[in-house]
Amino acid sequence: MEMQKLCELEEKIGYHYRNQKLLRQAMTHTSFVNEQKINKLGSYERIEFLGDAVLEMISSEFFYHTYPEMPEGNLTKLRASSVCEQALAITARQLDLGSYLLLGKGEEMTGGRERDSIIADGVEAIIGSIYLDGGFEPAKAFILRFVLNDLETKQLFYDAKSILQETVQTGKLGELSYQLTGEEGPDHDKVFQTQALIDGKVVGTGTGRSKKLAEQHAAYEALLGMKGIAAKSVK
Repeated sequence: MEMQKLCELEEKIGYHYRNQKLLRQAMTHTSFVNEQKINKLGSYERIEFLGDAVLEMISSEFFYHTYPEMPEGNLTKLRASSVCEQALAITARQLDLGSYLLLGKGEEMTGGRERDSIIADGVEAIIGSIYLDGGFEPAKAFILRFVLNDLETKQLFYDAKSILQETVQTGKLGELSYQLTGEEGPDHDKVFQTQALIDGKVVGTGTGRSKKLAEQHAAYEALLGMKGIAAKSVK
């Protein structure tokens, strides 16, 4: 990755590295390492492993202090919804992280820059690289600023199917169902397209690497549409 791109990413994340090689490694996917025949330790996997642990610690501390009366089971669910793969992918897209990744040609051609699993790992790798470079405090600052923000949106996505089901039942809006409309790609790398329907009317569409995730995206889109209608009706 060019020095200019690294510096650009540093500006975005609000942290300047003493050892910029750590940031480059955090953005280096295993497919690139394999293709270039570089030592596998040069990919982001080990740094992402560390970042995952740091994220769990800091997010646990955050929710423990933010919700002092909340029982452990609810705290666990709240943390899970805020740092799950899809929530981290939202963070990655806000930073346009996919454009900074070093990918192998195969991953590039199959849409790796937009794949939730890859860009979510990239966020954890950045956390790990900041921790290695500057310690706990700057890693915490990054997490609070970019990961533990906009939690309402991230939690809405995490619980989208159950929230939509409850909304439809409470409002007696009709019968909610999901319909698979298509699938693309080889068996090991499929993308599914799904519609959410109320009484046969399409209220949301979604795609995902599994049918369940595609339905989750469709439910989330439906909920956003309902919020938009509700907001207009108030005005």
